Amino acid sequence: MKTLLLTIGETDQKYIKEGIADYVKRLSFYIPFESKVIPDLKNRSSLSLENQKEKEGQLILNHVSAGDFLVLLDERGSELSSIEFSKWMEKKMAAGMRQLIFVVGGPYGFSKSVYERANNLVSLSKLTFSHQMVRLIFVEQLYRAMTIIKNEPYHHE
Repeated sequence: MKTLLLTIGETDQKYIKEGIADYVKRLSFYIPFESKVIPDLKNRSSLSLENQKEKEGQLILNHVSAGDFLVLLDERGSELSSIEFSKWMEKKMAAGMRQLIFVVGGPYGFSKSVYERANNLVSLSKLTFSHQMVRLIFVEQLYRAMTIIKNEPYHHE
């Protein structure tokens, strides 16, 4: 199963880019993983928030096929512990699906059409993180899940 992280807009902080690159490299030993950036909309300031979400939503959905399992990283999603997330990932990997897609939306969230297409919503915390930080936190948690599945010493209870 291929795992894809879709994000809106480039990460502009060097330390976040470096952290993401480190965990993406680590993940390559466990799963086929790719991170794709959907470029920020041009003339964003001239669009209403709803128009911006709709346009970003269409760009997100352009990357999703019928058989893909789409997970939105969303504040209204289910909160899972690292152990629970690793068990969830293990079930998805065993299910034989082609592609699992996680999405970090734009600053104003997701369009209605993206919510309607989503198979699941996951929240990383009750705390609010910047869209830049969420990327790093997510890839670290995905790596942590893989080490838990493999019974490796990265995660301590």
